[in-house]
This record gives sequence, structure tokens and C-alpha cells, in this order.
Amino acid sequence: MRDVGRSLMPAAAATRVVSRQPMAWRLGAGLVDVGSPGTGGAEGERGAASVVAVGLMAAIVLLTTLTLGVATTYVDARRAAAIADAAALAAADAVTGAIPGLPCEAADLVARRNGAALRSCEVDGAVSRVSVAVAGRIPGLDAAASARAGPPGSP
Repeated sequence: MRDVGRSLMPAAAATRVVSRQPMAWRLGAGLVDVGSPGTGGAEGERGAASVVAVGLMAAIVLLTTLTLGVATTYVDARRAAAIADAAALAAADAVTGAIPGLPCEAADLVARRNGAALRSCEVDGAVSRVSVAVAGRIPGLDAAASARAGPPGSP
């Protein structure tokens, strides 16, 4: 085996060069650059794929965290709306006499049993309006909702 160093050699002779230099394979007719170690090229980019992979993983983790935060906030808002609807219906039922008790007490009981706090309760004739707040799963992001209930056609 001879040491070819950095030289150009006929492709026929470069079918496979075995030495301390990088291997070269026959690329077709003509000359093949056998190369020599330490001349830069691909050697200077060693480890670049690892950096890109770490960057991609960090981006995926960040996007997943943001997506889960948005989804959690949406679920909390829908939960608050459902609790507000139930509390308003309980208050309207108490106004009409369908259930015993005072309207705002019934609304507060329904809200507390569903994990919310009653913020306001108003009764105007047969129509009740309530507002509730639900502690969010993300600290500091509480969900609030309001609802009204009464006979059909009432303002």
C-alpha cells in the first residue's frame, strides 16, 4: 500500500484506496480527489447535526408546552361556561318554584359543587343572570363566564 497524500489519480486506480487517508471510491471516468486529513471540508462540520437536533428538540418541547397551555385554558373556559349555565338554570328554577330555596343561594350551591365561585347573581322577574369564576389549571389564568336563564322569549 502506498501513501498517496493529497493527489489526483486516475479513477481506475482509485477503485478503493487503503491508507491513512480517507477512502475514495470510483466515481466514474476521470480523476477522483482522494483528499488528505485535516484540510477542512466535512471535517470542520463534525457535530453540526447534533446541534441542529438539540435545537429541533428544544423547539418541539416549546411548541408542545405552548399548545398544552392554550388547550388547558380553552378547557377551563368551557368548564366555566358550563358551570355558569347550570348555576343560572338553578337560580331560574328557584325563581319559578321548581326547586325550593332562594335563587342566588341555589346558584351559589351549584357553582361551589362544580368547583367554581359565584361572582354575581341578579334576579329580574323570572330571569336570572349569574357570573362564576373557575380557578385555572395554570396559576394566574382563572376562567370566568356568565349566563342568563329564564322563560323562553324573555329579554
